[in-house]
Amino acid sequence: MYQIKKLFLLGLRNAALASVSCVFAFGVLAAPQAGEGDNTSVDVNALVQKAEQVAYYAGNDGRSMARMLIVDDQGRKQMRQFTILRKDVLDGEGKDTGDQQMLVFFSRPTEVDGTVFRVEKHASLSQDDDRWLYLPALDLVKRIAAGDKRTSFVGSHFFYEDVSGRAIAQDSFEMFSQTPSHYVLKATPKAPDTVEFSHYVVEIDKSTYLPTTINFFKGEENYRRVEAVTVENIQGFPTVVRSKVSDLVSGGYTLMEFRGVQYDIDLPEAIFSERSLRVPPQAYIN
Repeated sequence: MYQIKKLFLLGLRNAALASVSCVFAFGVLAAPQAGEGDNTSVDVNALVQKAEQVAYYAGNDGRSMARMLIVDDQGRKQMRQFTILRKDVLDGEGKDTGDQQMLVFFSRPTEVDGTVFRVEKHASLSQDDDRWLYLPALDLVKRIAAGDKRTSFVGSHFFYEDVSGRAIAQDSFEMFSQTPSHYVLKATPKAPDTVEFSHYVVEIDKSTYLPTTINFFKGEENYRRVEAVTVENIQGFPTVVRSKVSDLVSGGYTLMEFRGVQYDIDLPEAIFSERSLRVPPQAYIN
């Protein structure tokens, strides 16, 4: 579960299994100071791969309950409560392929009870991630188009891509600076016409390799921030248990808290199917 931005969420995946996210955010950037490290001595590609592994691939599978507080620009609040299940996809020899499967089951409030978000994440850039949203009131499975991946997730400030994770292969990374505790990287999208940002800056904790903050930019404007607010060690994995996404233009934000996080619980592969949208695997979500 490490990247965030494939790093999310923030943990969702790490924390979200949690994802979220992408999990980053950032304050005022300063030039590197003496004693903060030699940027040229750091293998940026290896660093980013390590961060992705930590942020998104903790254990072979995982489960977490989550609560989301959405606060709009006028201070009005909404709540969402759900359970997240995640499983890594292995090849015939039992090796990790980089692909993942995810299910998000909503239970509160009443109007979203029974709603399910399903993801099949593909490591290959030649194949878009598959995302579906089941709407029980209509008994409808809605496919989320690839072009909608950076739109609001169930009315929150998180995007669909924050939840399922952004592949590091989609961006070019360069070392921006170092602090005593963090590597600071700048990431530029390889396909800028597919996203709304021009670049983002991510901080990666030197001790855990967990991405802890990201600021997204449109040119010089820092308009969006994703933060790992609280990190705990769970079963030996640094895990985001509280994350925040802020709209720096409107002032709205969404807080997400995770509890009951578990890894390596041997989730059956069979539950990550369309059938579970209408018939949830109750033994794993209650």
